[in-house]
Amino acid sequence: MTDERIGDRLWEAIDRIPSGDGGIVFRHYRLSGLERAGLGIRLAAAARDRGLVLAVAGSCQLAEELGAALVHNPDRSSDLPFSQAVHDEAQADRARRLPAALAFVGPVHPTRSHPGALSLGSIQAAKLAQAAACPAIAVGGMDEGRFAHLVSGHPGAFHGYAGIDCWLK
Repeated sequence: MTDERIGDRLWEAIDRIPSGDGGIVFRHYRLSGLERAGLGIRLAAAARDRGLVLAVAGSCQLAEELGAALVHNPDRSSDLPFSQAVHDEAQADRARRLPAALAFVGPVHPTRSHPGALSLGSIQAAKLAQAAACPAIAVGGMDEGRFAHLVSGHPGAFHGYAGIDCWLK
């Protein structure tokens, strides 16, 4: 997951994502259209070079222009598969009904990217992951150790984890 607060450390974080076994969800919502498109071009090239899946948040048009594999929380319908943020039962139901190709479920733990947001905890997160009825990715304060603990307590509920800070430790 990308956002503006990561700054130039974005490239360091991308270098730490396992090649061929991960992806980038390009958010950076606060950039202007031209700035976002320019950064998106660089991210798309990095994703291709490293064998990473690219998702673009919010903009089907930008996702299509960048050749992204999917769009996250799309702003309109598209031929691209989409992923859905799932923070509650209504969003899990929406992911199941539409259907989403992937659900990002959380925050499982407190996270700096959403200060003050209530975390779900592992039990509620696993329930939402199962309710979404598609492959689920755990978000919110995740790292390799927390993901291993989540998987051991809820086998089959999650297919991976996403984060921002975890790639910079």
